[in-house]
Amino acid sequence: MELSINGQTRTLPDAAVDPAMPLLWALRDVLGLTGTKFGCGVSACGACTVQVDGQAVRSCVTPLSGVAGKRIVTIEALGSAAAPHPLQTAWIEHQVPQCGYCQSGMLMAAAALLASKPNPSDAEIDAAITNICRCGTYPRIRAAIRSAAAALRPPIATKLARAKP
Repeated sequence: MELSINGQTRTLPDAAVDPAMPLLWALRDVLGLTGTKFGCGVSACGACTVQVDGQAVRSCVTPLSGVAGKRIVTIEALGSAAAPHPLQTAWIEHQVPQCGYCQSGMLMAAAALLASKPNPSDAEIDAAITNICRCGTYPRIRAAIRSAAAALRPPIATKLARAKP
């Protein structure tokens, strides 16, 4: 089976995977992409969130057969140490992580939200970020998402220049 993961075509050996296997286990156990975490196994907590064709998806309940031919993005492709994604920068600035276990899924859900809603309200953030954080840093998460949204928006001078005929 071939999957598009983080911009690369990855081949999963037929002997190692079954089309019904959850995407989470293919990522972690077959491909060694361990940034995506196992939390609950029933799609409740969101620790396993990845993006499939730009949508936040719980990989613990998503079978491989459901993602064939689609673009999968994991936390490993969100940013890097040298060039962090604005969400990663905001996460640190707002001291979001406590234990950190849910953070990769939380970041992937937040990135999907900002891709579809560049300036979300608190209500939109709450509706989109259904991941569970046992440490309870939800106010910090909202603040970090708002900061990242502002960082991702073009400066006002760029907007004005585009608006001129």
